[in-house]
Amino acid sequence: MAALGRFSQLLLRSSLTQTRRQLSAAAAHGHGDQAARLWKILTFVVAFPGVGVCMLNMYLKEQQHSHEQPEFVPYSHLRIRSKRFPWGDGNKSLFHNAHLNALPDGYEGHDE
Repeated sequence: MAALGRFSQLLLRSSLTQTRRQLSAAAAHGHGDQAARLWKILTFVVAFPGVGVCMLNMYLKEQQHSHEQPEFVPYSHLRIRSKRFPWGDGNKSLFHNAHLNALPDGYEGHDE
């Protein structure tokens, strides 16, 4: 058993030494500096403008989106309350949104 432990430590030590040699060899050739410069340029030229275009797209789509409350349809398989929630009045979920989440009898504050 002790021989197995020594053998595994020997393998581990040799793999760590090999990894260190590879990492130091890459740094000695200057490849890391060129790669860092390439990724820095790509970040500023591709990534940041791409994120900006996505943000603009999302903003423009949100401006066209209607903010009306969806119609309440009392489906029998939705909003089933077999047990009260342990917070608040027991009828609203933990992250309840009065505008989007209907209660079993309809939206809050609306007499429909």
